[in-house]
Order: sequence, then structure tokens, then C-alpha cells
Amino acid sequence: MKQISIVDYGLGNLFSVKQALEFCSNSKDINVVITSSPSIIKESDYLVLPGVGAFENAMHEIISRDLKDPIKKFASSGKPLLGICLGMQILASSSEEFGQHQGLNLIPGKVSHIGDTNSDNSPRKVPSIGWKNINVKQNISSFNNALSLHENQSVYFVHSFHFLPEDERHFLASYDYGDTKISAAVQKDNIIGYQFHPEKSGQNGLKILESFLNIQ
Repeated sequence: MKQISIVDYGLGNLFSVKQALEFCSNSKDINVVITSSPSIIKESDYLVLPGVGAFENAMHEIISRDLKDPIKKFASSGKPLLGICLGMQILASSSEEFGQHQGLNLIPGKVSHIGDTNSDNSPRKVPSIGWKNINVKQNISSFNNALSLHENQSVYFVHSFHFLPEDERHFLASYDYGDTKISAAVQKDNIIGYQFHPEKSGQNGLKILESFLNIQ
């Protein structure tokens, strides 16, 4: 039996993510656990980093719980790793949220504020909350195609900051917020990040999570 581990670092809606993954893995002989154990993380077949809150707090908790190195070692193993919302943002090199902070640096890039005005200085609400239709990058690899991201797919967001990858090849999907394209998904090799909450995105989100579990 394969195991998917959801990393518990004190921030995030762990149980809703666990319920969604259990639903998706029901027929796949996959065990879903919530853990903060480095040894369990190491032996897992899939790893998920959820998260809700501030970047600085997330990195502080990960470091204080001695989880940074186990997460980075798992990422280097080639096995699938998924970051959700704040869990996606901490995959970055750094964040500008409430100062300058270092991330896990698993996908080079920075986390920046989405901005509370459009280019013409008209206001827009921050945080961005609600269902958005995503725009999927064209000519993505077969690995990316396995992730069930589709043009105009509607998924649920709640955030004020977003991930800007250094390399355009690591950018998978966006959504339009006013006149700005906001990052919705990033990926580098076996490491995937979703700014949206698949566990809150109905059938679309469940299909996306199920496709993650289909990665070999």
C-alpha cells in the first residue's frame, strides 16, 4: 500500500485536505496520514504541504519542528510533492510578505503581493476570494497534462500574495484579477504548487487531486 503524507507544521486546514485525498484514494490502495515525523515523511510515496496564514510563520514552524530538511530531501527524491495555497508559496525562494523571508527554495522565484489597484489605479479587493476560471499555459509537458488542469476550469481561491517563478517554464496556470494575471499553479519536475484550494473546489478540485495521485 502506498502512503500519502500531509505535513503538519501547525498551519492549515489539514482535515479537509485529508478528507478530500481519502475520497480520491478510495479505490487506489493509498493510505492518507497527517504527520510531523521526519521518518514518516522520508518513507512516504506522496507528500502534501497545505497551509493557511503568513509565510514567515509557516517557515518558522517548519524550521522549529525540524521539518525543512526532510521536506527538501523528499523533494530531491523525485517522488510527487504538492503545495497548496500557503504550502505552494513556501516552495519559493523568498517572500515579500511582512518583510523579506526565505522559503524552501524548491522552485526558484518570489512571493509578492497581488496588488490592490489595477494599472489605471482603479481599486480591486484584496484578498482575492472566490471562484476563478484559470488560464492554462499552452504547450505544457505530458507530466503537466496528467495534472487535469484545464482552460476555464473554475477553482476556489483565497489569498493576497502569489508566486512569481524565475523561470517561465515553471509557470503552469493563472487567473485574471482586474488587469493582472495572478499565478494559479507552478511546477518544477516532481514539485507542484496550487494557489487555489482543490479540497474546496468541488468536483474540479477532486479531479485535480486524483490526478496528482495518478503520478507514478
